[in-house]
Amino acid sequence: MKLTKYAHACVALEKDGVTLVLDPGKYTPEAKEAVAGAAGVLVTHDHADHFDAELLTAALDARPDLLVFAPAVVAEQLGEHGGRVRAVADGDTFTVGGFSVAVDGERHAVIHPDIPRADNVGFLVDGAVFHPGDSYHVPDAAVGTLLLPTSGPWTKLSEAADYVRAVQPERVVQIHELLLSELGQQSTAAILGEGGLTGKPLTILAPGESLTV
Repeated sequence: MKLTKYAHACVALEKDGVTLVLDPGKYTPEAKEAVAGAAGVLVTHDHADHFDAELLTAALDARPDLLVFAPAVVAEQLGEHGGRVRAVADGDTFTVGGFSVAVDGERHAVIHPDIPRADNVGFLVDGAVFHPGDSYHVPDAAVGTLLLPTSGPWTKLSEAADYVRAVQPERVVQIHELLLSELGQQSTAAILGEGGLTGKPLTILAPGESLTV
C-alpha cells in the first residue's frame, strides 16, 4: 500500500489503482486534488483543519461514485447524497474500494476543560495504518503504521511518547504538523523517534512525498 502525505492531517492510501483519502481539510492546499482521485474519503471529525464541507459537497455533486464515511456530526452537514455519505461510530467496520476499515475511538483529545470535546473517530485501514484524528486513542488492534499528530493546542510531547509506547506500531509517520517550524519538527522527531523516548522510527514526509507501508 502506498501512503502519500499531504499538508497537515491529510493522507492518501493507494493500492491496486484505488485511492482512499483521510481528512482533506481546509489547511491542506492539495485537498481538492487528492479528493478528485479518491474512491472514498474518511473524515475523523468536523474541525476545519480536517473537514472542508464545501469541498466535499462539491465533490459529491460532481462524482456520483464518491463515498464519504464520517461521524454523524460531519455526515449531517454534508447530507445523504443518495446514501453515499455514511455516518460511522466506534466499533463499525466497512469496506470501500477494496480497503477494509475499522472505526476506533469516540472523542477529541482534551484542549482545555472549558472547551467541549468534539466527536472524533480513528480509522484503521487494512489492519495496517491508523489515523487517530485529534486524539491519542489506542486502537484495539495491532498497528503497522501510526499517523502521529505532532502539533496543535491539545498535543504534548510527553503524552505523544506515552501514546506511541502504548500503541507499539512498527513505524510512526508525522501528521498534523503545521504549527511546528522545520526546526520544531526535527526536534520533535529526535525526542519521539528511534533514538528518543519511543524507540520507534519516526518519518517526516513533506507534502506530496510517499512511502510504502
